[in-house]
Amino acid sequence: MDIYTSKLSPAVDYGAGAFLLLIAILSIVGNLLVLLLAYKRSSQMKPPELLSVNLAVTDLGAAVSMYPLSIASSWNHYWIGGDTTCIYYGWMGFFFGVASIATLTVMAVVRFTVSMKLHSHMEKITKRTVQVMLALTWLYALLWAVFPLIGWGAYGPEPFGLSCTLAWAEMKEHSPSFVISMFAMNLAIPAVIIVFCYFGITLRLYFYYNSKENISIMQNKVKLQRRLMLIAVLISAGFIGCWTPYGIVSLWSIYSNSSITPHVSMLPCLFAKTSTVYNPLIYYIFSKSFKQEVKQLLCACIRSKGCRGSHPENLTENTVCVVCDGTTVKEELQLKPLFRKHTELPIHNL
Repeated sequence: MDIYTSKLSPAVDYGAGAFLLLIAILSIVGNLLVLLLAYKRSSQMKPPELLSVNLAVTDLGAAVSMYPLSIASSWNHYWIGGDTTCIYYGWMGFFFGVASIATLTVMAVVRFTVSMKLHSHMEKITKRTVQVMLALTWLYALLWAVFPLIGWGAYGPEPFGLSCTLAWAEMKEHSPSFVISMFAMNLAIPAVIIVFCYFGITLRLYFYYNSKENISIMQNKVKLQRRLMLIAVLISAGFIGCWTPYGIVSLWSIYSNSSITPHVSMLPCLFAKTSTVYNPLIYYIFSKSFKQEVKQLLCACIRSKGCRGSHPENLTENTVCVVCDGTTVKEELQLKPLFRKHTELPIHNL
């Protein structure tokens, strides 16, 4: 049988295609909203906010460059384009995936650095520094995505025939070092760094909050930091949680003597693709100001007279990049006006 022929039934193919279509729509719409709102307030953005914008770019890039081809192939019951599009699809998936995990790792390190100096109002990071970090994340992702093209690793079809990724079975024989290095550098080590950073942040916030020397202003800073850390943890956990089952199944297919059925190999693959949807949903659920601006934007688009809400400029919480930055959250913390200028996160003084 042709390696690009679906190993699934037509009904399952149509179902998988419909699922991917839903994921593509949610991902494109959600991440476009994040980027649009970030653009509207670009003049007010702080340097670390670029990291969250970069994460939206990686998710949007994956959804636009990959999902249409996968959907069309599912409904065609055959991978469209053969070897050329297979390599393209695998390259795009690996490239944007590595860029995402690298961005999440940098975010965790930045937040940990900020938590070490809650009392400080001095500059901690500049826009230039963030731009350099972003450039390095993209270069890092590009480097790993190019390796299979030059012989260290390989791209190939998934066992069920309607998606392409790293050719696990082929690499077991020809590039075992790539498999070990890739999982270590792009899943295990980043996950350890992320867990260490957020665990360290949790401890520091706990001690700051319970310190007898802290005044109420410092406790307000800690509360806001704690809320932003929760969002950051959810975003990181969502990405790692989505890709871990796929990584486990891939390693199992390489090192286990038992074969994996096409249906079993398809499920973690589909689940991993949902990682591009979670971030806008997390922003929408946990950021009241982001939710408010989304509603106002939608109301403006449909010109509904029934839509009411406060103006965006009256919202002081960071509306998009709540992972790395934030301002006074009057609505949530109900701080008194005289504390406003004192309760900004230290990360604002970057």
